[in-house]
Amino acid sequence: MAQPNPAAALANIYKTPELWDKIKFTFLCLLIYRVGAHITAPGVDVVALTDFFNSQGNSQGLLGLYNLFVGGGLSRATVFALGIMPYISASILVQIAGAVIPTVDKMQKDEEGRKKLTQWTRYITVLLAIFQAWGFALFTESLQGAVASPGLGFKVQMVLFLTTGAMFVMWLGEQITERGLGNGASLLIFFSIVERFWPGIFATFGFVSTGAIGLFSLFVLGILMVAVVAGVVAITLAARRIMIQIPQRTMSRGRMRESAKNFIPLRINSAGVMPIIFAQSVIVIPGAFAQFSTAAWAQDFAQYFQPGTVWYFLLSAILIVFFTYFYTSIIFNPIDLAENLKKQGGFIPGVKPGAKTAEYIDYVLSRITLPGAIFLTAIALLPVWIADIVNVPFRFGGTSLLIVVGVALDTMAQMQQHLLLRKYDGFMKKGRVRFRGRQATGGF
Repeated sequence: MAQPNPAAALANIYKTPELWDKIKFTFLCLLIYRVGAHITAPGVDVVALTDFFNSQGNSQGLLGLYNLFVGGGLSRATVFALGIMPYISASILVQIAGAVIPTVDKMQKDEEGRKKLTQWTRYITVLLAIFQAWGFALFTESLQGAVASPGLGFKVQMVLFLTTGAMFVMWLGEQITERGLGNGASLLIFFSIVERFWPGIFATFGFVSTGAIGLFSLFVLGILMVAVVAGVVAITLAARRIMIQIPQRTMSRGRMRESAKNFIPLRINSAGVMPIIFAQSVIVIPGAFAQFSTAAWAQDFAQYFQPGTVWYFLLSAILIVFFTYFYTSIIFNPIDLAENLKKQGGFIPGVKPGAKTAEYIDYVLSRITLPGAIFLTAIALLPVWIADIVNVPFRFGGTSLLIVVGVALDTMAQMQQHLLLRKYDGFMKKGRVRFRGRQATGGF
């Protein structure tokens, strides 16, 4: 089959009214989000706050990671400074609760229960937003000259503005998911990260003009970036397929026949970027504790885990591997998968249905999770390595790249499905795009 024409595929998008309307609605919501992300909350000196973020170099810390996900809104103290993160945190808490609390797990499998859990998620989002807004108000007050009139009035004002902004962003994300294209929360983070790419690109050429980066270093950096992007795409699409067979009954003679072979795709990187986020949240605890403590031992202990030290790299690697297995065990349940397969009459050739099937799937998943964990570790530590090797005065964010690639492939897969359902050529060869362990075609 001939390679599809990208120009024709783009023209087909315009010819598909439903898909075109979804795209327009999505971009409208994203435009509103990015406009709000540049409106500063009253009472804060943005210059003083921005100078602090630039001087501290928090790109490796929790504040820097949070600021990355909200498109720099935290360093500018905007009304959308909290972004979609309280909602994502609440969703993760509910998801983890489903893995440890049987009642919540049962609710996740029922339509009415899922609706109730959605409401609970929103309530938790409000509580988290209030807590984070209060903490951000305390943080800005601790910076000299960042707040004109500190006090209770300023704290209440910041809680009101930031919590309202977080609720509006949550609503925008839900609207994109329901009426737009792709996952709303993921797209909000995607555009927040992409928006900050352009200043970094222009700054890179500025470094070349001033001599901070040589042409050879820029060439090496370009090769490394292309290699990293290729690696992220490959590991994001990679999956281990387990063959299954489901007997079917023919309509004519009532005989049993073997159906076409199907597969259970197990993603190598099932946990996504969450282990990196969890690990970086934990590794900043010694520094945060030392910041609020006057004990000498606390200051000395925190020095061991400063970004760039051997202990920092070692602890980061251990935490990422641990959280990769931990989060994979939460989001993927081999027992439920084996039970569903047994109810359909399906089986894995050579494996008994039921408990043996669950054990086999868990065994395979445990083995393929290790390379995924190693990959995530390399992605998390890559910015520091590249900066040291090429000697560049900035960080190339592997975490942000992992998110951007994953969301882009997810959104492209949804567009592909819309086009193929209407018998249009898509973007990929043979009208298929393999993504996140499943084969997305027009028939699904």
